[in-house]
Amino acid sequence: MSRERIRKNAALLATVILFASTAGTACADGRLPSTAAIRTDTGLKTDAAAESTEDSVTEDLKDSDAYEVMESSADGEHVITADGDAVSYSEVKIQKTGDSEGDEADFYGENSAVFATNGATLDLSNISVNTSGTHANAVFSYGEGTTVNISDSVILTDGNCSGGIMTTGGGTMNADNLTVHTTGNSSAAIRSDRGGGTVNVTGGSYSADGSGSPAVYSTADITVNDAVLNSTASEGVVVEGKNSVTLNNVKLTADNNKHNSDKSDNFKAVMIYQSMSGDADQGKAEFTMNGGSLTNMSGDVFFVNNTVADISLKNADISNRGGGAFLRAAAAGWGNEGSNGGKVNLYADGQKINGDIIVDDISILNMYLSDGSEFVGAVNAGGKAGDVYVELKDGSKWTLTADSYISSLTADLGAIDLNGHKLYIDGDEYNEDSEYSGEAIEIKSESGVSRNGMPGQGNPPEGKGNPPEGGSISRNGMPGQGNPPQGNPPEGGSISRNGLPGKGNPPQGNPPEGKGNPPQGNPPQGKPGEGKGNPPGGESGKGASS
Repeated sequence: MSRERIRKNAALLATVILFASTAGTACADGRLPSTAAIRTDTGLKTDAAAESTEDSVTEDLKDSDAYEVMESSADGEHVITADGDAVSYSEVKIQKTGDSEGDEADFYGENSAVFATNGATLDLSNISVNTSGTHANAVFSYGEGTTVNISDSVILTDGNCSGGIMTTGGGTMNADNLTVHTTGNSSAAIRSDRGGGTVNVTGGSYSADGSGSPAVYSTADITVNDAVLNSTASEGVVVEGKNSVTLNNVKLTADNNKHNSDKSDNFKAVMIYQSMSGDADQGKAEFTMNGGSLTNMSGDVFFVNNTVADISLKNADISNRGGGAFLRAAAAGWGNEGSNGGKVNLYADGQKINGDIIVDDISILNMYLSDGSEFVGAVNAGGKAGDVYVELKDGSKWTLTADSYISSLTADLGAIDLNGHKLYIDGDEYNEDSEYSGEAIEIKSESGVSRNGMPGQGNPPEGKGNPPEGGSISRNGMPGQGNPPQGNPPEGGSISRNGLPGKGNPPQGNPPEGKGNPPQGNPPQGKPGEGKGNPPGGESGKGASS
């Protein structure tokens, strides 16, 4: 990153904070946001280091003071809207106050400062965005065919349920060299929700300070390259359902020290799960890390619950300072009791793994170590539990730190160092003079919940109260206020609980009459993170597990 880009971002950041101060905005605890760390060629620049650039920042502020100021204080409104058009903005300062609530904001972009929809292409460069309302996401891309390209900009949000960059409904978000800092609860810096989409992030710094606010919350396919990610209360990364996060040469630090619901007792840096809320398809989740570093400050490094997951690690520097397991696949408060464990394929390629692995009796692990990978730790040191297969190839090694219990093993002679402990394979003690050729455990990926929240099998979720009333249609495609539509319900196709058509053939006939009753069936299990209405366990909403 060039010095000019660093200076410009620092200037923008300082401007946003000054702008927020004059507008009277404050963090949840009454403090104004502190200067967020900025990305440099050598890593993360701290507040103290940033002060050394005061002169250059002041100089750049002369230019940024000339930026056009755009603002809105009305509940539900946007400052900038791109609706089906190609629009661009540069050198503007955007201030958003005003509140919203629930699905309209989290799914469809109501009350976001910057909003693109209906296939728009929105280009943003050298802008600053500050929001201080509830459910006031900063930059929002909604709907298939919609693309937001944002670069060299600064984003601050300090209200609850207010993400930095937000993508839903199949939209696309391309972010280059941003400084993003969120301080509210349930406010991921890189955030997605129902319908997901594609998010590509290159460079920059993304920090989240609130409870239930990971650096990244994914119900989308998210790729982050050469960036700094930091969470100070929540998980660093959360992947929900059939979605993915890929980190390439990323510095991730996670300090999950606050619980956001009563569904899990463990802190963790990376959580992969299925909430059963209908916001993410059921199926295999993916977390990939190539190079870079992951520093875990509290609890486990990886936690997998109520889903199938592939975790792929290659030459990543992983440090567990939290005292928990390296990987825990186990039941928690999401899903149906007795079948809500974690089912994991762990691929390690030239990877060092330090720490124990815990697989409970309703969970599964297949661990593949290749290309000289090293595992120092124990598997289910407390005794046999869930099925575990371990495969060691290409000179990979496993050094035990306690007695371990697995179900199947593939390993050459000398691949395992018992280190004074015992290894049991399906009840039989490991023989150091033998080679082993076992079989992996079969893992089936379930699929049943579409992106519109309708299940493929079983009872539909009950939803979150009555669907919105009919009548006029707002810009985001959701029913507005006014008289309810008349006529018979549509034939064919599926109707999601948000009242929109599901997948399949388009519905025929007249629109539904009135409110109707919400779908019946088993209630959703709730989400850990960036809230939608009342959060599970009485804490604030959705964005992370805890």
